Amino acid sequence: MTRTRTLMTVCFCAGMLGALCSSLVAWKAGQLGLPALLDVRMTPSLTLSWLYSRLVWGGLWGLVYFLAVGPLKSRRHWVRKGLWISLFPTLFQLLYVYPYMTGHDWLGLKLGQFTPLFVLLFNLIWGFFTGVFCRILWGRT
Repeated sequence: MTRTRTLMTVCFCAGMLGALCSSLVAWKAGQLGLPALLDVRMTPSLTLSWLYSRLVWGGLWGLVYFLAVGPLKSRRHWVRKGLWISLFPTLFQLLYVYPYMTGHDWLGLKLGQFTPLFVLLFNLIWGFFTGVFCRILWGRT
């Protein structure tokens, strides 16, 4: 396997691990009632079907992250790039998934006024951990 394909695989796996961390934080926040404090109706239940879809999407967004770190001269600032790339899934969820796939209106505002804040926060967690895990899995080469 070439180094480019290896890094692509690492980015996919790091995206899945980042999604796992983000999902666990979102679930725990829901259990603690943090979204409810701001009148946001986002309380996920920790089921395999919910987690599986988030892991797959996290891996796919990890491939988008690969575009930022794939070129040889771009392999630094892994976490910062993960945070920037996390804006793409945030926009996708707020501008496409909520209004067209779930019917929760633009930005998911039918779930609560501060829904975009929680979506951004959980995706920033994904970006942070994707950058961390990608750097750890890729090593010092």
